[in-house]
Amino acid sequence: MSEIITIQNFGKSYGKIRAVEGLTLAINSGELFGLIGPDGAGKTTTMRTLCTLLPLEEGQMQLAGFEVRRDVAAIRSILGYMPQRFSLYPDLSVEQNLLFFADLFGVSAAEKKKRLPQLYHFSKLEPFKNRLAKQLSGGMKQKLALSCTLIHTPKILILDEPTTGVDPVSRREFWQILQQLRDDGVTILVSTPYMDEALLCNRVAFMHKGKVLALDDPRLITKHFPHTLYEVATPAPQLLVPYFKTAHACESVQIFGDRLHVSFAAPLADAMLKSVVQSAPQPVIEMRQIAPGIEDTFMALMKNRISPQP
Repeated sequence: MSEIITIQNFGKSYGKIRAVEGLTLAINSGELFGLIGPDGAGKTTTMRTLCTLLPLEEGQMQLAGFEVRRDVAAIRSILGYMPQRFSLYPDLSVEQNLLFFADLFGVSAAEKKKRLPQLYHFSKLEPFKNRLAKQLSGGMKQKLALSCTLIHTPKILILDEPTTGVDPVSRREFWQILQQLRDDGVTILVSTPYMDEALLCNRVAFMHKGKVLALDDPRLITKHFPHTLYEVATPAPQLLVPYFKTAHACESVQIFGDRLHVSFAAPLADAMLKSVVQSAPQPVIEMRQIAPGIEDTFMALMKNRISPQP
């Protein structure tokens, strides 16, 4: 599989703040690749630089063989970019927005006639084509924004947290569209703070404070979890957090709903496990070893700043 996006030793600073440090990535043609991480991880800076919206100061970036520093017009002709706040025109209808962006990208009349039915088909917006953009729901606005981004049939699609603030049903529908586009051969780079969305990508890179902590198939990313994890069922999990932090040599304690996830450097012997349960200041219904999830892994890597080998 050929590489269509390459980033080598990319760095970016805003004054004294180091936003990205030594980032190196290669994204394959036809891949749905996720940048995963919290605000301030460097995701938006990386994407905006790839899109030629920020100057490339350190390192090298290429898209489909074009250099970010040199080939700005060529890159923009093959690229679709959807920022966190896509600027739809609220007083234009769905169809008027699509036609406006088609004209903006220089799409011919014949191509517009072909593309509009295709975009309506996968976005399911045709029944609302005469509705003003300001009257759309959050999820429908995101679908329209994506359709406007796709109007000129880009080879590469870069989406910056496209489902933030969108309801769960619309999020699921949006990702179904992305997977369909991927299956049609579009290369997609998407950022998200949602760990469940990471599982929908071909590969993901965990970013934190401008660095990649792990890069892998999301189904394999948990191999980077550095400890042994236990799930603790208790009526009041928050009351047991200080107990595990102070009374036992645990590596981390996190609340997951009505459970605790507690990690140790190594598996506990049966006698030690029994002692931990019996000496707890609050009732422990069950404590069992479990496989770490993707969120467990990311939180552990953030805490330890481990940079495992892919």
